[in-house]
Amino acid sequence: MTPINTALCSFGMSGLVFHSPFLSINPHFNFYAVWERTKDLAKEKFPEVKTYRTLEAMLADDLVELVIVNTPNYTHYEYAKKSLEAGKHVIVEKPFTIDVAQANDLIELAKKKDRVLSVYQNRRYDSDYKTIKKVVSENLLGELVEVEMHFDRFREELSPKVHKETPGPGAGVLYDLGSHLIDQALQLFGKPEKIFADIRIVRPNSKVDDYFELLLYYPKLRVRLKASYIVREALPGYILHGLKGSFIKPKTDIQETLLKEGVIPGKKDWGTEPETEKGLLHTEIKGKEVIEFITSEQGNYNDYYNAIFEAIRNNQPLPVTAEEGAEVIKIIVAAFKSSESEKVIELYQ
Repeated sequence: MTPINTALCSFGMSGLVFHSPFLSINPHFNFYAVWERTKDLAKEKFPEVKTYRTLEAMLADDLVELVIVNTPNYTHYEYAKKSLEAGKHVIVEKPFTIDVAQANDLIELAKKKDRVLSVYQNRRYDSDYKTIKKVVSENLLGELVEVEMHFDRFREELSPKVHKETPGPGAGVLYDLGSHLIDQALQLFGKPEKIFADIRIVRPNSKVDDYFELLLYYPKLRVRLKASYIVREALPGYILHGLKGSFIKPKTDIQETLLKEGVIPGKKDWGTEPETEKGLLHTEIKGKEVIEFITSEQGNYNDYYNAIFEAIRNNQPLPVTAEEGAEVIKIIVAAFKSSESEKVIELYQ
């Protein structure tokens, strides 16, 4: 079947690390074009790629089928809307949009244009998260009562990406890393009833939020989501407690590290964690106490792209829907409201 001609809206780290490696090795896709205002970084690495100096010129190319909006957060709505209006299928990096109104507008436009619209939630394809998903789906811990999920880093210095450190719509760690954790929580446990949030600035020179703790309320479950840029010695990425047992798992997916090192994905062992990073299961199975380390599932961001191909060419379900992306934004907006008011916020009233 004909590969999908795909265009990137930028070729910074996300284009270089998270998208082009998979577009270049996946036979279902042709890395066809890129929007670079002044540089030719993509062409240096991929000589066959077409470089456009404006978004309008790239969208005017009838051979472009799929556009990936991988630009700063505050541009997602504008660029995705222009791409849909040009009749392209669209993938938007997380966070989907800045607010729910923007998300709903894009969803309606995609339906009107009969185009595929998806959010790039690649962390659903991390080895650690896939392992957690298996433990939960197999009910190895019994009814869950408490879950804690972390996405921590130690980065006291400010990012060289100015847009990430400049106060404004979509800036800060909650929109950045929080989008991943919230999406994972929604996939694992569904929509919470309420939320309480503590969002702060902890780095001395930071002007945007770089710490958050969210508490999601479910009928019999509490889920804590935490991220901070000032964590030198990280806690486990996932801590789950149920009526029968517990599971503790380091956050150890290796794909981003390998991609930054320039390793090309595609080998059979791609996304396989080291044996030393297994999660600890302590539970009860058939009346017997079990204490053992669980081999991690294999991660692979290429699975997202394979599913996108099936959605576009064969009308199969999307790996991540725009509606799911909108739910993440709804919780982010509610979290800021909670933190500012220091109150628990009701959701889905």
